[in-house]
Amino acid sequence: MMRFLKFLPGVIIAGILFSSAPAFANEENGLPGDKNFPSLISNSSIQSPAYMQLCDSIYDKIGLLPYGLKREVFYKAYKGYQYLLSKNKLRKTNLLTICDYSQSSSSERLYVIDLKAGKLLYNTFVAHGKYSGEEFATSFSNLGSSNKSSLGFMITAETYSGKAGLSMRFDGVEKGINDQVRNRDIVLHGSAFVSRSLMGTGPSISKSLGCPAVPFGIHKKIIENIKGGSCFFVNHSDMWYSRISTVLNAQFEIPELAKTLAVIKTETKTEGNSSAVNNRTSASPSLSTH
Repeated sequence: MMRFLKFLPGVIIAGILFSSAPAFANEENGLPGDKNFPSLISNSSIQSPAYMQLCDSIYDKIGLLPYGLKREVFYKAYKGYQYLLSKNKLRKTNLLTICDYSQSSSSERLYVIDLKAGKLLYNTFVAHGKYSGEEFATSFSNLGSSNKSSLGFMITAETYSGKAGLSMRFDGVEKGINDQVRNRDIVLHGSAFVSRSLMGTGPSISKSLGCPAVPFGIHKKIIENIKGGSCFFVNHSDMWYSRISTVLNAQFEIPELAKTLAVIKTETKTEGNSSAVNNRTSASPSLSTH
C-alpha cells in the first residue's frame, strides 16, 4: 500500500498532462479532427465489407485492374476523396487523380479518373523527386529544398506559365505531410525526360526536384482537366503516413456507403427468407407428394 502511495503523485500528474495535450489535427488547413464525428466509416472500416463492396463496384466498372492500379490503393484514394467532398473542399467533384508512387517509375502510375462518368481519362508516367529514390520512390518530405516528393491528399489549384511551360499548383491539406507544397513550388508540369521512349535508358529518367512531372505534350490536357479544385492523391505504402494521416484515419459519413449498406441488408434479408423457404421445403416431404 505504501509503495502504491509513493507513485500516486506521478500518476496524477501524467494523467493531467495527457488530458490537456492537444489532439493532432489539420485545423490550420480547415480539416479538423474527426474523433467525435458520427460515422459510417471509421478508422478501421476502410476494410469493412460494405466499404470494400462499394469501392469494388466502382473499381470494376472503370476497369482499373489491367492498368496496374491495385484495389487497396483505390480504396484509400476514394476514402480521401469522399472526405474532402464531405468538407466541401472540392470544386471539381467528379475527378480523382491518383499518383501511385508504390509502383516503379517505369510504370504508367498516374491515373486521372472521372468517377461520375465511370471511366479512366488518362494513364501515364509521372516523375518523383530525385532524392526520393531511384526506380522506386522510398523517401518523402514536406521540407523546402529537399528535392523529395510529398505524400497524401492535395487539391489542384491555379495554373501559370513558368520555366516548364504550363504548370499547375497544389494546396496540400495534410499538416506536416504536404501543407508546404505551395511554398516549395511543388507543381504538376510537363517534362521531355518523362516518356515511354526514354524509359530504361538511364538512372535519371523520371526524376524531378519533387514535382509530379508528366510527359510533355499530354501535360496540357491533364492540367486543363484537373485544375481548379479536384482531388489529387499521392500514394505510397508508407507506414508513417498511414499512421498519422488525419484524412485516411478520419471518421465520417459517406452517403454512397449508406446506400450500399441498405442494399447489403436487403440482400441478406432476401437470402435469409429464401433459405427459410428451402429449409421448410426440405423438411416437409408431404409438400412434394401432394
